[in-house]
Amino acid sequence: CGDKVADSKVGTQFIRGVSGGERKRTSIAMELITDPSILFLDEPTTGLDSSTANAVLLLLKRMSKQGRAIIFSIHQPRYSIFKFFDSLTLLASGLMFHGPAQEALGYFPSTGYHCEPYNNPADFFLDVINGDSCAVVLNREDTDGEAKETEEPSKKDTPLIGKLTEFYANSSFFKETKVELDQLSGGQKKKNISVYKEITYATSFCHQLRWISRRSFKNLLGNPQASIAQIIVTVILGLVTGAIFYLKNDPTGIQNRAGVLFFLTTNQCFSSVSAVELLVVEKKLFIHEHISGYYRVSSYFFGTLLSDLLPMRMLPSIIFTSITYFLLGLKPQVEAFFIMMFTVMMVAYSASSMALAIVVGQSVVSIATLLTTISFVFMMIFSGLLVNLRTVVPWLSWLQYFSIPRYGFAALQHNEFLGQNFCPGLNVTTNSTYSYAICTGKEFLENQGIDLSPWGLWRNHVALACMIVIFLTVAYLKLLFLKKIFLNFSLIHMIYPTLKRKHLDFSWMSGSGSQLIPSGELCAVVECFRHIP
Repeated sequence: CGDKVADSKVGTQFIRGVSGGERKRTSIAMELITDPSILFLDEPTTGLDSSTANAVLLLLKRMSKQGRAIIFSIHQPRYSIFKFFDSLTLLASGLMFHGPAQEALGYFPSTGYHCEPYNNPADFFLDVINGDSCAVVLNREDTDGEAKETEEPSKKDTPLIGKLTEFYANSSFFKETKVELDQLSGGQKKKNISVYKEITYATSFCHQLRWISRRSFKNLLGNPQASIAQIIVTVILGLVTGAIFYLKNDPTGIQNRAGVLFFLTTNQCFSSVSAVELLVVEKKLFIHEHISGYYRVSSYFFGTLLSDLLPMRMLPSIIFTSITYFLLGLKPQVEAFFIMMFTVMMVAYSASSMALAIVVGQSVVSIATLLTTISFVFMMIFSGLLVNLRTVVPWLSWLQYFSIPRYGFAALQHNEFLGQNFCPGLNVTTNSTYSYAICTGKEFLENQGIDLSPWGLWRNHVALACMIVIFLTVAYLKLLFLKKIFLNFSLIHMIYPTLKRKHLDFSWMSGSGSQLIPSGELCAVVECFRHIP
């Protein structure tokens, strides 16, 4: 029935998407991904017209006949929908009724309330258990007298609810349910069954990884504003950087080169703050889908990295390096160009990894962004430009080894300055004025305390790679052990297992706090008629 809207956006409050009925069916289909034997639904017909609501219930009924227990709460079902119910639970500050739905009409006359002809049984039940004055007065027996009939509803509600609760507690329906509950609880104690079971998955890791990556790519292509804006800003910033920093092979070129390399490094760090939204915006969605058994944490984590971090960090780094390198007139060597591009990409990846490690578990984007930005500011101090790292006091100098900009800045300086001469045509031996001047890149690097050997260059990349692995591991572990306190079902309020066939049981759950099933609401249970092995 959803072929005509296949590959369409579901939509939000701002974006027009599919209709309400199609959205309900989509939600049900999502819950069926893991092929559960028991399906819980919260008001699947709310907001739908009568025809669409009937179509949704027909779908649920067909599913129940295929061997699946379906439990849901529902508001004001019409009689054609009520006929689908197999088991019925009525609540109003207590349990009013629980048993076969079609036997409820025969149960309420025994309590003194009769359903009028042509009246919807579902509406009648709700009127009675809510203490509605019209339903109660019209169905109250004449033995109560005229005086009791004219009492205020507020004075009648409590005695009425207590009467119905007590009447049900003495009924055969309650006794049968209690026997089934005792048998079930006794069997669980003997078997010592754990309440919490390990989540099982219907598909492999590679299958989940492929579809999560595909979904993330579709979301990226479907909302290109952020990615296009980032690329445009990268191009503009590269052109502006090339226009401002004019490099010459004279002593002024040393300062300009150091300044532009420092800017490249810090720009990559602060540009990576956009990675904060990856795991903050989708936090609730991830928790819901993971707890529902859609995919593993590892599948979601690596799928997100493949679809966002790789393209969104690699492409801007390549564009920014290609523009600035030739506009600035840096070292005209192919090897130096690719080393610089690789270094800029490593800085971007390490900064994004650190941002992910910080923000996992955060619910507010602004707080996550603030924490990440403050971390980058402290790292920037120990990058090697604002202060000579050899002059830092020993009890603080160890902080430089945790600075991402330090490794990136040192690698870029080693790549650019080594082999450069900034005093061409000057004979230092004959001119004592320049005996203390820095005229070569080698002298500048030595003054900064940078190792001139090839390992002095590549150890910075090794350090960045180690930081990437460490930060991603921390982010994964935090994601793996993220507390599952954001589920809609915060507390099991009531469980009523019903055994219709051997080895078949189901239960009804409602939340607390913002209650999922308000007082007096009709809770219908559609049970499967086939044996579930």
